[in-house]
Amino acid sequence: MKPRKIPLRTCIACRQEKEKREMLRIVRNAQGEISLDFSGKLPGRGAYICNGEACIKKLRKQRLLHKTFSQEVPEEVYVRIEEEFLGSNG
Repeated sequence: MKPRKIPLRTCIACRQEKEKREMLRIVRNAQGEISLDFSGKLPGRGAYICNGEACIKKLRKQRLLHKTFSQEVPEEVYVRIEEEFLGSNG
């Protein structure tokens, strides 16, 4: 039997390639709302980020979601993502 292929994704902050299950998914749905997708199954355009505080902070500092989703992203979205991440980890 062939070994199962492990899906890899690239972090938008540090550009490291890691296994999909080790990363957080940020999703933009059809209405343009952006949120963290802990299940990894929400519909919409997804971007992946390492499950580490440094990458989460870099996401906000460099406003990486603007580039990734090609749209203006309000500061509140970055704050909410940080709060959700720190809340789920701490």
